[in-house]
Amino acid sequence: MTTQHQQVQTPTGTTPEAEPAREPRTGCPAVAGRSPARMAWNRIRRDKMTLVALAVTVLFMMIALLAPVLTALTGWGPITPDGKAIDPDTGNFPYGSLGGISLTHLLGVEPGTGYDLFARIVYGLRTSLLVGFASAVLSTVVGVLAGLAAGYSGGWVDSVLSRVMDVMLAFPQLLFIIALTPVIQNALQTNTHGGTDENLRLLVLVLNIAVFAWAYTARLVRGQVLSLREREFVDAARIMSAGRWHILLRQLLPNLWAPVLISFALAVPQNITTEAALSYLGVGVIPPNPDWGALLSDASQYFLQDPMYLFIPGVLLLILVLALNLLGDGVRDALDPRASRS
Repeated sequence: MTTQHQQVQTPTGTTPEAEPAREPRTGCPAVAGRSPARMAWNRIRRDKMTLVALAVTVLFMMIALLAPVLTALTGWGPITPDGKAIDPDTGNFPYGSLGGISLTHLLGVEPGTGYDLFARIVYGLRTSLLVGFASAVLSTVVGVLAGLAAGYSGGWVDSVLSRVMDVMLAFPQLLFIIALTPVIQNALQTNTHGGTDENLRLLVLVLNIAVFAWAYTARLVRGQVLSLREREFVDAARIMSAGRWHILLRQLLPNLWAPVLISFALAVPQNITTEAALSYLGVGVIPPNPDWGALLSDASQYFLQDPMYLFIPGVLLLILVLALNLLGDGVRDALDPRASRS
């Protein structure tokens, strides 16, 4: 008996469609595994609100990174006054309506100084994002290390670190930062002209915000480690004579990236708001560094005469913080498999 082999004829230049891989025993198509990161990204892609928040956040970050290019295109820097744009007969208020908005000054000019508001806002965005992200990174790193040490070590180490966390969480953060920022600034450095170094002030702000923010991450990580250290894979690592650092860095830490990422995503907008509040109160960023909080503080004096000076930076700050909060909520929902989704 002979066996006939049938060949499938296909048109010239085409390739027959490959069949999906099948299980050797059942003949069913094989199921491709997906990593937790890929599953989280798929959930984010299905959430339109999170995608919009992500797009807005990326847009703000690109504007901050391209601040020198954007201001070069407009021809005005953050500390380049335009005396022709303000009217000395009206108390140096901008010419025209809407705060002097024109093709020359896209968002108008500052009353009294003639600074281009677009340049001030763009460079102020860089300041806000720098302080927000830098303090969030520093507080997250310190919080993860403290949480790992407290949760895994237990005993007196856990007791001491837990009491320190309780004390830090009990502090009224904003009041202590207001009190400590000038003190630390004066203790570290005073420049040769008797003024304050604006770059050092940024460093002091980052350190002060991080000092009062790390306890939140540490408390979260400690709770996760207390649960993970009793799991079978940790016991197996101990049986195989794995060292403490191997268990902390290779066994526990990879299982903490989801809550740590969520904590970081939610800390950034909170730190930006704190920095803007400090600058509004006069203990944050100092000139010549532009800052949105300082802009709002100056604009409050001219609200009745020039409402756009207060409205524009206020609305932009609201949009930025709202987008970062929505993005943080979306990341939390995407990384939490127990979160309910429609």
